Formats: sequence, C-alpha cells, structure tokens
Amino acid sequence: MGSTFGHLFRITTFGESHGGGVGVIIDGCPPQLEISPKEIQFELDRRRPGQSKITTPRKEADSCEILSGTFEGKTLGTPISILVKNKDTRSQDYDEMAQKYRPSHADATYDAKYGFRNWQGGGRSSARETIGRVAAGAIAKKILRQVAGVEIIAYVKRIKDLAGNVDTNTVTLEDVESNIVRCPDGEIANQMIELIEKTGRDGNSIGGVVECVVRNVPKGLGEPVFDKLEADLAKAVMSLPASKGFEIGSGFDGTLLTGFEHNDEFYVAENGEVRTVTNRSGGVQGGISNGENIIIRVAFKPTATIRKEQKTVTKEGEETVLAGKGRHDPCVLPRAVPMVDAMVALVLCDHLLRHYGQCKLL
Repeated sequence: MGSTFGHLFRITTFGESHGGGVGVIIDGCPPQLEISPKEIQFELDRRRPGQSKITTPRKEADSCEILSGTFEGKTLGTPISILVKNKDTRSQDYDEMAQKYRPSHADATYDAKYGFRNWQGGGRSSARETIGRVAAGAIAKKILRQVAGVEIIAYVKRIKDLAGNVDTNTVTLEDVESNIVRCPDGEIANQMIELIEKTGRDGNSIGGVVECVVRNVPKGLGEPVFDKLEADLAKAVMSLPASKGFEIGSGFDGTLLTGFEHNDEFYVAENGEVRTVTNRSGGVQGGISNGENIIIRVAFKPTATIRKEQKTVTKEGEETVLAGKGRHDPCVLPRAVPMVDAMVALVLCDHLLRHYGQCKLL
C-alpha cells in the first residue's frame, strides 16, 4: 500500500479510522527547527470533525503527541513521529456496511484488490488518515516560511453552483477562517452554509472546489521531466479522499484562448527581476516555478456516504439497498481546506530541499 510520500522531505502516514489512532512519521526534516505541539494542533483543529454545524458531528479533540524527533522544542534531524488517538468511534454504525458496498466509496475496490478490508468507518480509506498529512504539513509550512517566506492560503472557492469572488493577491488566513465554510467571500459564504445545512437535512451531500494560492515562491522549484512541480502538486492533492479534478493557472478555461491571448508576456521589474505581466501559467512554466503566485484548484465530489437509500450489492453479489449510517460531512469542502494547503506545503518543502541540493551556486 502506498503510504509514503516525498523524496527528501518524506512522510509515512499510519492508522485507520476506528483503530487505536492515526499519525505520521516524517523523515528529512532539517535539525534545529523550533516546533511545538501547539503549532501542529492549530492545523489539526482546522481539520478536526465536530467543529461546526456543517461538519460531521463526530467528536474528536484530535490532540497530537510528538513521540520522537524533537528535543527542548527543536527538531533533531531524526525521524519525527506524531500520534493522534481515536476517541469517539462508533463502529456499530457500520455493521450493515460489513456486507453491503457503499456506492462510490472504496468498499468494493478494497475488497477487489486486497480480498479483505476494515469496514469500520472505512478503515484506511477514511479521510481520518489525512490527520498525519496535516500534522506534517504544519512542519513543512514552517520550514517554507522560515527559509523563503512562502505563504500558503487555501479556501473554499465554490460549493455546488455557488462561487465566491476572491482576490488571490490579498486573501488572508483571517479571511478564510472568518466563517465556518472557509470561503473568504462573506456574502456567498452565508449562502453556502444554508445550502450545506439544507442538503444535510435531506440526507444528501454536495461537492465543490478548493482554491489555493502560494505567494513568495522562490524561482527554480521543480524537477523536469517527470517531477515537474505541477505534476507533483497534482499527485499530492489528487491523493486526497474525494478529490476528482486538478487545475493550475488558467486550467481548463485556458483551452478557450489562443496562444497569443494565453501567453504570459515578460517584463523587467524595477529591481531588475524578470517577471510576467499576467499569470495564466499559475506560477509554473516548464515544470519549474517562475516566482509568480502558484494558483491551483481542486475539485471534490459529494460525500459518498449519504442517508438516502440507494441500490447496491453485497459481498456475495446479491442485489440489495443501503441507506448510510454513521456521522459524515454533508460537504467535505470546509475540512478539505487544511488538507489541500498541507499537501501543497509538503510538495513545496520537498522541492525546496531538492533544489538546494542541485541549484546553481555560482
């Protein structure tokens, strides 16, 4: 099973939704980085269940424990292990799903591949696995800030057909956290909240788009040809549960333009730096960062487990019906925001370390 991600800054996540706990082992973190459980906890609190009326009511504090890799508040350069224990499991909610496959979930494919699965809460396929990613992302973000001043801001751009108007140059974390849906456009955010609540009451779910902007990105990150920066970013966010699409810069809308309309013309800034007039490339050209803002978007499908009755089959191939039980988000987007910026941070931190290993020195 592919549970390890990254090259120089490398993480391995572990644990299942209803097991003893979940967490991460981080290899390659430089020594003497000041890090505390409080900094990691801030990011985990943004991801945790039960945080608002539009998320799953599962009550988990998601308190993290740093088990290794630090001493006197600083990293040692040795593997860092972080554990979050599961507290509020209700495995009996999944008894029926032990035999019946949830439509569009991982149940049937896990059985097809492994011949065995943990049906309690989805086991390893549960979004609870992302706790380890978010914890590691908190450390990656601090390295990026400290070394290069990189700022990563993700937010909900769209819920179903409701889209917010967000300025990628000025949006702040405070804007994102100003409401429970994490859309910086307050007027649209209120409409999104109403739609999510109504959908949840109907026993249904909806999806949307998370946008992420990265500012102050150093030039030169990315390893063509197979480890182009946008390729690694795509793999990172597409590994998140419920993700179904990736765009960078102009994305699919760019296909409606001609080359003359789409190209980012160059100019020389007052400080002598080469910049681009526009940023339809989304901060990456030829697989390498060009110093402009990196802008990506990630599409998330509606939550697979819903309370409405749907047709399915049993493990034995018998046709039946299933109405999902348990505690599930009617919309994953608000809690997906910290997952997206964590994965972006992990990619950029890894590429920053790789860049320093082979960049032009003279």
